[in-house]
Amino acid sequence: MLKSKVKDLISKEIEAIQNIPIDGVIQNAIDLIELKVNKKGGKIVVSGMGKAGQIGVNIATTLSSTGSPAVFMHPSEAQHGDLGMVQENDIMILISNSGKTRELIELEFLVKKLHRDINIIAITGNQEGELAKLSDVVLCTGNPTEICPLGLTPTTSTTAMTVVGDILVVLLMEQIGFTKKEYAKRHHSGYLGTKARNE
Repeated sequence: MLKSKVKDLISKEIEAIQNIPIDGVIQNAIDLIELKVNKKGGKIVVSGMGKAGQIGVNIATTLSSTGSPAVFMHPSEAQHGDLGMVQENDIMILISNSGKTRELIELEFLVKKLHRDINIIAITGNQEGELAKLSDVVLCTGNPTEICPLGLTPTTSTTAMTVVGDILVVLLMEQIGFTKKEYAKRHHSGYLGTKARNE
């Protein structure tokens, strides 16, 4: 019975991934990042609350190691001075499954007061949410139903966010022509650094 239950949960996670919209919008996000970050010398500022924020940390560090400098900024800490890390040619990726996270909506307002023309990319499950309406590009996760028995704990939603982030990273690497040699420069230690230098 346990094996059957585990198999069913895995199937639901897979289904959530397969239901991520494939609409080509992600190309707009890649083009914006390439222009602002890889050509104009800005960086990507990723933000999100709670579990979405933890996914954001992973996306930011993966972008940085693959040729597109990125940092994670906690939306609450942004209101206590961290907003100062945002510069003119930066681009923001804001992550919220509901698209209603108060701290992110406030962050959008505050960052636009600092840099009026900054571009915002949303990763969200709600294409009609306030965050989506405030963003230049909306990457939708497909709004999957959580596998949590309460239907509340971020589970399938964070899986979908992770996959969207991975796809963004991989397509951006391809567009900017990121090489193994450049990867090795950013990832010196550990197994991956050794592998990148020796192959």
